Amino acid sequence: MLDWYQANLVDTGRSAALWVLVGFVVTYAATRRITLRIRARSQEGDGQDGSAVKDVFIGGVHIHHQVWGILLVLVVGLLEFRFGPQPPWEEVLAALFGAGAALALDEFALWLHLEDVYWTEEGRKSIDAVMVAGVVGLALLAGTSPIGLNSGSVQVEGLVATSVFLVFHIGYTMICLLKGKIATGLIALPVPAIAIIGAVRLAKPSSFWARRFYSGPKMARAQERFGERHRARQERLRDFFSGGRWAGPPSG
Repeated sequence: MLDWYQANLVDTGRSAALWVLVGFVVTYAATRRITLRIRARSQEGDGQDGSAVKDVFIGGVHIHHQVWGILLVLVVGLLEFRFGPQPPWEEVLAALFGAGAALALDEFALWLHLEDVYWTEEGRKSIDAVMVAGVVGLALLAGTSPIGLNSGSVQVEGLVATSVFLVFHIGYTMICLLKGKIATGLIALPVPAIAIIGAVRLAKPSSFWARRFYSGPKMARAQERFGERHRARQERLRDFFSGGRWAGPPSG
């Protein structure tokens, strides 16, 4: 087992990516479980029952867990840049980075709205951010580069062919993003061709692309395509990854 780990992960430079993903998934799962327990207790009473599971306050200020995540990511980055550790310390820092990223992205919606929207519909954007980060992490672990090209692409394909691919890849990814398919577009950066599907299909009716290019029957088709059934599927997927449904007062 150790020989397999050394040959397939350490020697290929992917061990750090593995431990980033492990730290991310474990921390996100634990954080979601804790926040759900805090929410359940806050709905049962005032939360002052002596339980060890409660929100953190310092000087009367509620310290959201994104604060600890951001601090952890900053500290890990500083240590990595300063010392450039080798295995196994590289893997330790990678796991801590993943943990910090999970804590921060679990409250991504708070960054976006600059207010506590954790348990509101706006707060569900955090689940989207976590899912995108997880897929990108898996893509990097599999050996895909952040823009779908590896270090030998130029040597193998040639400069012209690689440049054409890169322009094409970024082009259809941008179209996908302009059509309002943010998650698909971001995932497609390290995973080539995924965004082609999003780029050729109908745009979301609220997107820049739809407002600029759609009218009449085509806008009606987009509104039907992204209607209640589409939103219901999205909500089920978000509920699966969040561990519970959104409703009730803010917490977290």
